[in-house]
Amino acid sequence: MPDKKERGVKAEKLNWFLRLITLGDRFSWKDFYDRLKEGIVNFFIVFFGVLVSFGVEQKGANFEDRSKNIENLEGLRDELNSMKTYTMEYLDQVEWVSDMYKKQYLRWEVDNDSIFVVFDEDGRYAPLTFYTQRDPFDPPRVVYDAIKLDGTFRFLGPELGRRVNKTYDGTDLKYIIENTAQEEKTYIADFENRIKNRWVFDIKRIETEKSQFWIDNREYVQKDKYVKYNLLKRIELWDQIMGQLDDYAKTLDENISYIDSVVVDKEKELTIVYWVFRPQDYGF
Repeated sequence: MPDKKERGVKAEKLNWFLRLITLGDRFSWKDFYDRLKEGIVNFFIVFFGVLVSFGVEQKGANFEDRSKNIENLEGLRDELNSMKTYTMEYLDQVEWVSDMYKKQYLRWEVDNDSIFVVFDEDGRYAPLTFYTQRDPFDPPRVVYDAIKLDGTFRFLGPELGRRVNKTYDGTDLKYIIENTAQEEKTYIADFENRIKNRWVFDIKRIETEKSQFWIDNREYVQKDKYVKYNLLKRIELWDQIMGQLDDYAKTLDENISYIDSVVVDKEKELTIVYWVFRPQDYGF
């Protein structure tokens, strides 16, 4: 039979504080300390469980950010390659057009009814027939705009962010876009205004879309030095555009190579349960 000490003290003989923390009808210091230690152990188990859970959740978010970062880098690299292809094709186009009109400019004073007409295996055409056409430089930028929109641009890092921003929104690109859009539009507008304000009063039928028009009115067009000057200035603009496109293509090459190196470093990182180990941090 347990002694009185082991059985504890009856609750009605305790002060108000001990009665408050007593479970049952008797109070025992041994029981109290046992329950206190159990409570402390349970507290630390729950506390550290929550702490570890929060840490894993945070690491998981970081891991998802890292995966998103690699996905963005690969998307940007692919888009920059598309931009490079577009730029080189556009450069070839400008070179072809510029060469055609340079030949036209050099023939301007020749005494021959066919100086404004080119003959090839498909027939004949007049280069000035297409003079009002233009094709503004407009490289793809869907991936870049999407990254800016979803707010993940900050994950690219400062150096890469600077390079990407310069590629898509830099001064060099803005000059190319301005020259192939607004500047070309100005020369085209001057040419069209010349026809509306001068040619319509001197030429019976204005049919510039037909090659025969340029044969029938060859002498009249030759005497119009304003149009010849307009052509010269536009040729100079094309030369400037070609230089800008060549420089821009080199910038694209540099940034494609840089992104490739960043992607390689990211893919070398070893991930174990959300923890990332970088070989370069350990001399590998």
